[in-house]
Amino acid sequence: MVKKILVAALCVAIIVLGYQYKDPFLEIIEAGGALSVLVSVVLVSICVFFPVVPFIFLVGVIGAVFGTFTGAGITLAGLLLGTSVMFLMARYGFRGFAQGILDKYPKAKEYEGFFEKNAFLSILAVRIVPVVPTQVVNILCGISKVPWALFFGATAIGALPRILVFAFVGNSFEDNKLTSILTYAAYMLIIMGFTYIFMKKRMAEQQKKQAE
Repeated sequence: MVKKILVAALCVAIIVLGYQYKDPFLEIIEAGGALSVLVSVVLVSICVFFPVVPFIFLVGVIGAVFGTFTGAGITLAGLLLGTSVMFLMARYGFRGFAQGILDKYPKAKEYEGFFEKNAFLSILAVRIVPVVPTQVVNILCGISKVPWALFFGATAIGALPRILVFAFVGNSFEDNKLTSILTYAAYMLIIMGFTYIFMKKRMAEQQKKQAE
C-alpha cells in the first residue's frame, strides 16, 4: 500500500511541476543553449504524464530552436525518459494489484496473453498511429510481462516518424508556413486513414466474435 501511495504521489508531483513551471520552461527552451536542451528533455518527459503543453506545439518549438533532426533527437530522448519512468512506476507500483484484478477475468487474461505474444508489433503500431493514449500504453505495458527493452525499442522506432514531422513543421514554419501546414495536413490525413482502417478492422473482429 505504501508503495502505491508513493508512486501515485510522485505522478501527481510530476504533473504539478509541469503546470507550475511550464511557462518558465518554455522561455528557457526558446532561449537556446545547453540548459535549453536539458529543460526540453524534462518538459517532454513531464508531458508524457499529462500534456501540460500540447505535444505538437512543444515539439515544434524544440524543432524551431534546434532544427529538425537535433530537435527530434532531443524530443525523442525526453519521450523515452518519460515513458520509461511511467512504465517502471506501473510495473513496480501497481503490477501486483492489476494482475490480481486480471486474474479474476479469464477474457482479460486472454487479451493480455495475445498482447504479450505480439508486444513489439502492437506497441510499434500504436506509437506510429496513436489510436491509444500514450499513458494507457505505458501503464498496460508496465503491468504486463512485456520486457522493458522491447517496450523501449518499439517506442523509439514507432514514435520517431511523428516526432520528425512535428519538428520539421516547427523548424520550417517561420520561413515557409505553407510547407509546414501542408506537411502537417498530409500527416493528419495519413493518421486518419490508418485510424479508420484500424477501427473498421476492430469492429469487424468484434462482430465476428459476437456471431460465433
